[in-house]
Amino acid sequence: MASPAPPNLFPDLRCEDVLQFQHSVWYPIFARIAIKAKTIRPLPLEFSQYMHDDRVMVPEGSENILAESYLSDSESASDEHEDQDETRPPHYSFPELDAQIRAVIEEYDAVFPKLNFTSPQDSMWLLPSSTPLKCTSPADVYLILKSSDFVTHDLLASSVFEDCVDFIPEIDSQYELELVLKKWYSMDRSREFRCFVREGRLIGITQRDPVYYEYLTDVSNSNKIRSAILKLWTAEIEPRWPHPDYIVDLLLTRNLEKGHIVDLNPYGPKTDPVLFSFEDLRDLMETSSQELPVFRVIDSPSHPLVNRNAPKHQHNMVPLDALAFGSGQDPKSLSRNLADAIMQSVRSDNV
Repeated sequence: MASPAPPNLFPDLRCEDVLQFQHSVWYPIFARIAIKAKTIRPLPLEFSQYMHDDRVMVPEGSENILAESYLSDSESASDEHEDQDETRPPHYSFPELDAQIRAVIEEYDAVFPKLNFTSPQDSMWLLPSSTPLKCTSPADVYLILKSSDFVTHDLLASSVFEDCVDFIPEIDSQYELELVLKKWYSMDRSREFRCFVREGRLIGITQRDPVYYEYLTDVSNSNKIRSAILKLWTAEIEPRWPHPDYIVDLLLTRNLEKGHIVDLNPYGPKTDPVLFSFEDLRDLMETSSQELPVFRVIDSPSHPLVNRNAPKHQHNMVPLDALAFGSGQDPKSLSRNLADAIMQSVRSDNV
């Protein structure tokens, strides 16, 4: 009798499958155990244009400052020539969206933003390391998103669906951009874990942050973490999520006994497998020599991921101009002064 064919490295994805992983779709199912969040949709028609604009700016009225007049007594709008108006770059203002963002911030105190699928993790350098991605005004939200390369994935259907077997580039009307505002927490990244589910089986768990945390190497702690995740998945996630292939990010509580869903991702090449490779995960599907799920952590300060001394996507995170600007400054001063400089530049552009 012939042996069954080995599983493919990735499952076949269809557009309708990918759409199920939008935050607005999965969050209502798991709201009880997920990080609190609000989804704003539809967005203004000009929002996509704003996100595609190469200039770094925030829309007028989005800062938490009193409106100021930048015209002197001798100036007025009538002094502007019509031909100058025709060549002036697009001007952006989203008062209704600003009001919606402020309402969520008032409810949550602070938020961190994402689009349909992607968080602007590469924009963390804009804010102090003690408060990564913490936004307290619409301007913060816009600036974090505008400074991210990661979120550009969500702007076009061609990138969202590029791995789908049924994607037809001319047809993208089923996709609508949305803004997600999650309640900001000071999260302990050592308690974040990425879990891989293939053909309805939880096959692998890895720490999410590629940093050495000594307590994770303790056998009793690792067993406790693995047991808590397996219990959460079995009781709360697997019965409610009908898709057999997915990757779920979890944040465990301080006692490592319970957890919350941070995100749900398609099982595909765009999702970072962290301490696994997708070849490793495929092999786990074919072997019975290990008890599933396999749990991996960085087990030594000399681990290759730790020795890189830089984030995986460091080339996306800090512009060369920022490095030059920050010469000789400590990290906290650099973050504060750079953010101030950016906002000053933004305000000048908005004049």
